[in-house]
Amino acid sequence: MLKFDVLVVGAGGAGMMAALSASEDKSLNVACISKIFPTRSHTGAAQGGINAAMAYRDANDSTESHFRDTVKGSDFLADQDAVEFFTSNMPKVISELDYYGVPFSRDENGRVAQRPFGGASSPRTCYSADKTGHVILHALYEQCLKNRVSFLDDWHLLSVAVEDGKLEGVVAMEMRTGEIQAIQAKAVVIATGGFGRIYWSRTTNAINMTGDGTAACFEAGIPLKDPEFVQFHPTGLASTGVLLSEACRGEGGYLLNKDGERFMARYAPDKMELGPRDLVSRSIETEIKEGRGFGEGMTSYVLMDLRHLGEKKIMERLPQVRELAMEFEGVDLIKEPVPIRPSCHYMMGGIHVSDYKTCSTPIEGIHAAGECSSVSIHGANRLGGNSVADVVLFGKYAGLGAKETAKRRSFAGTKKLEAEALKWKDEFETIRHKKTGINMFSIRDRLAETMWYNVGIFRTETEMAEALKTVEELLEEYKDAYCGDSAIKYNMAFLNYVEIGNILKLAKAVTMGALNRKESRGSHSRADYPTRNDAEFLKHTLIYKEGDNYRLDYIPVKITKYQPEERKY
Repeated sequence: MLKFDVLVVGAGGAGMMAALSASEDKSLNVACISKIFPTRSHTGAAQGGINAAMAYRDANDSTESHFRDTVKGSDFLADQDAVEFFTSNMPKVISELDYYGVPFSRDENGRVAQRPFGGASSPRTCYSADKTGHVILHALYEQCLKNRVSFLDDWHLLSVAVEDGKLEGVVAMEMRTGEIQAIQAKAVVIATGGFGRIYWSRTTNAINMTGDGTAACFEAGIPLKDPEFVQFHPTGLASTGVLLSEACRGEGGYLLNKDGERFMARYAPDKMELGPRDLVSRSIETEIKEGRGFGEGMTSYVLMDLRHLGEKKIMERLPQVRELAMEFEGVDLIKEPVPIRPSCHYMMGGIHVSDYKTCSTPIEGIHAAGECSSVSIHGANRLGGNSVADVVLFGKYAGLGAKETAKRRSFAGTKKLEAEALKWKDEFETIRHKKTGINMFSIRDRLAETMWYNVGIFRTETEMAEALKTVEELLEEYKDAYCGDSAIKYNMAFLNYVEIGNILKLAKAVTMGALNRKESRGSHSRADYPTRNDAEFLKHTLIYKEGDNYRLDYIPVKITKYQPEERKY
């Protein structure tokens, strides 16, 4: 049986930052498991930048302004003690990343360059052209190798073993051999990213964003916090959902309807295209609904126009964006506008983190960081540039927290861990030999359609009740699903089967949370309850999974400095 003092699951920005922080203690054996090669992790898709009040471009910017903007952006659902901790520590983290060798773009004084982003009162988004996440991943991977972190690539998390509220370890499959292994650990950091694939083709998320760590923690008894808050990015490419960065709007791109109007003047006259994401997404969908978009049904879109920025600026600041538009839509941004439509982008909710300073959860030994978790600093809506900031900052503190946990705890027993491994071995044998049943991909596609139409950008009681019924039916059908591949090594079909099980569980929690939140707040927009209701819903949703039953609960939001007020841009 493999044994590590600290085991990090996921090798994106949060996972590698956690592994790096934990490995500062040379007496600890630190490993990082990932289902893909670390530098291919989804943090690499973060194009636009990372927020920190460096005050380089605007001398009046401050961590207090960043704090206020984040709370306002969250529609007052963020925990303000956690937000203040986050914004006040971010400048130091940018300096650390700079020291690690992240090649940030520079201003005329040689300092880290900053650009404006939606919902921010100052240009505080630090960037590296439009490849910010990509370069951060590479720098962190080098630092982890230097610190002798062990990487287990092509390993897939199956479950977390917990006995009497205490962590024993995890069960994972090594894809290359098909071997299912129990891994003992004193501390685990779950950093497996979001689960936007519940909307399958209408998402900016990579194909592997199926919430494996979130679902494993959910099964182990940790509640999901605020799962109903799903962010739709305004500018996904119309035909694939692939992300075009907020940097497009940050650099001055226009959104146009079929009449050639810059329609954001109707919805955010002051901020225009730089309104927060939830507002801009709803504005685009309203234009489409009211017949001012192009195309029909699922293929409708509006246009984003960058031509006025000129070739020089586009090639210098948005080279990857241009490449994506050419590859996936056949459009050259320098010469013509590109078709875009909102696409599921980010999960504000996730694994309930109970202590933001250590990123620990209600189960002893388990820490969580990044998009798979909810601290909560994003509340009902995340500001652009706050996600890469979230992964590196809370990744760092999760690693430091796990380091202390590993020094304090000894290895627990292995009874539950061995039983879990055995259960998964049996399941693998059964599923790989199963020849008939329900096609798992038809389950996945029906889930995506149900979620997009019924638990999407606009929501109503009737539609969500229908979605809940469908998701429950799909969970039943899943029990008879088959994957159609009997291979042992690299059985990707079996892993797809596991992933579909994960997104089904999480989709049910998203729908339940949304159905029970009878108000509109941030990204959660209900046509039947169009206003925010602080009297009843200024609180976090918690959803527990107890066997096959789901239980709903609430906890208060932590408010320290900023009282809720109407959010206007």
